[in-house]
Amino acid sequence: MKNKIITLQEAVKLIKDHDFLAIQGTGGGVGEPTAILKALGAYYQVHHSPRNLTLCHASGLGDGKEIGTQYLAHKGLIKRNIAGHVGMTPGICQLINDNEIEAYNFPQGILSQMYREVASKKPGVITKVGLGTFVDPRIEGGKMNDKTQKDLVKVITLDHEEWLFFPRFKINCSLVRGTTADTRGNITFEEEGALLEAVSIAQAAKNCGGIVIAQVKYLTEYGTLKPKDIKIPGIYVDYIVIDLDQRQTCLDFYDPALAGQTKVPFERIEKIPSGPKRIIALRALQEIKMDSIVNIGVGVPSGIASVAVEKRRISDFTFTIEQGAIGGMPAGGVIFGVAYNPDVIIQEDAQFDFYDGGGLDVAFLGMGEVDEKGNINVSKLKNRYVGCGGFINISQNAKKVIFCGTFTTKGLKCEVNNKLNIISEGMIKKFVKNVMQITFSGEYAQKIGQEVLFITERAVFKLTDRGLKLIEIAPGIDLEKDILQSMDFTPIVDNDIKTMNKDCFK
Repeated sequence: MKNKIITLQEAVKLIKDHDFLAIQGTGGGVGEPTAILKALGAYYQVHHSPRNLTLCHASGLGDGKEIGTQYLAHKGLIKRNIAGHVGMTPGICQLINDNEIEAYNFPQGILSQMYREVASKKPGVITKVGLGTFVDPRIEGGKMNDKTQKDLVKVITLDHEEWLFFPRFKINCSLVRGTTADTRGNITFEEEGALLEAVSIAQAAKNCGGIVIAQVKYLTEYGTLKPKDIKIPGIYVDYIVIDLDQRQTCLDFYDPALAGQTKVPFERIEKIPSGPKRIIALRALQEIKMDSIVNIGVGVPSGIASVAVEKRRISDFTFTIEQGAIGGMPAGGVIFGVAYNPDVIIQEDAQFDFYDGGGLDVAFLGMGEVDEKGNINVSKLKNRYVGCGGFINISQNAKKVIFCGTFTTKGLKCEVNNKLNIISEGMIKKFVKNVMQITFSGEYAQKIGQEVLFITERAVFKLTDRGLKLIEIAPGIDLEKDILQSMDFTPIVDNDIKTMNKDCFK
């Protein structure tokens, strides 16, 4: 058996000009081969090689500052970026904005499942996910700038139904990460907070004739790892680099509660202070029925987990997150993608199989913009590229989807005392005539009969075949002054408007 242990410098020299590089990982450094990415960026700055790489990662990489593909944000190094999310890597966003690289934003679930299709040499991913959104080639085809011209998604018809077809990629190199490797390359994930698409991304490179480079924290002798603990078999791994400083997340070296190794009191999680986000979280919590399977998104929706603990409802239903955690309490902020005290951690592509098939009872997601047709934009705000992440898979296929966000933003201040008083209105309206980009299609939701709600701190709307209907208003709020004047369109307003539950305003 060849010696698979190599240095970081030896590893980055294996990546050649024009390679297609698939990278495991998700936001906040979770499952990310950070040391390899840092070494690759540093090597390029000295040697100007490798050049014109295609990068592919299903989830967003980085922490909004320096890690992840931020290390690779150099002119000439990247030719094309294919990603589920880019909002956490400002350098990549700048290259996209400046038309320095080609860039595609595809749903996280599609890219995660693509690795399986590549590994098994199937034609590609065939799905309804993305129909009617900016991913649809009749709208934008997932292209993020003018430099990006080639179509990587097609509309096809099967049994008289429309589907989107994403042809498979050819991968030259996959970068993966685990916790411990033995000398033959078998890898365990005992300190990881997520498995992501570990096996699939490794299989994909191997079956394309490419190589797999794994980053781990520990090395052990062959035969010491338990077979059922091994998540990436050594037959898929060509090279191993050891990073003794490998962090579980960008925030901590290792928290066993995120890896399912220990249980911690949920009460240690910081509570949401009084204000709009707390009101929204409390009102949203009322929509979760007993024994529901739930997904909550990053940002405002993540507060639902906190109030569920506070109201002692955390055990009434099951939280899930797209990166693979089931049960427990999803972590918020930059390390969204892991959960405290998870019951189970499965592969990301398997989680999306369940989501795409309609397994979620209810999903709570953010909303950057909402228009009169019920379309939502979270992927492109002004000229700031963010990406859709798992938003499209989740929002399009959950039995019920609830969008959560403040009514306006940037400067909104409120007083809460058994009622809501708007002290100063936000400068940016969320409810606009037409969204800048369609990340969720209200028309598609109506077509499939999906129940859709919009929860803000002052009003609740429901999507109907006539548009958005105002169904609840907060105590203390004036309909004309506080709602209608802060919208660019007029919603349906009937006489059956209810008052939002007063418990949300205590």
